[in-house]
Amino acid sequence: MATVNFSVPEQTKKKFDRAFRGRNKSAVIGRLMERAVEEERRRVRRARAIDALLTLRRRIQPVTASDVLKARSTGRP
Repeated sequence: MATVNFSVPEQTKKKFDRAFRGRNKSAVIGRLMERAVEEERRRVRRARAIDALLTLRRRIQPVTASDVLKARSTGRP
């Protein structure tokens, strides 16, 4: 097990202590840290996906609404 030492506002600590009274606070904080890591991974993946879409969008020739309607109706009876 690793030991982590960080400072939080006193009000935050009091709220945390009240909310998780009687529970293993180290385990709670460990789970919260894991969730934060996953959230950050998702944020990075989303940012990369958006960047890839924007890059693709810059390379693709824009089409008009009329072109889209023509493409949709092509091949339909």
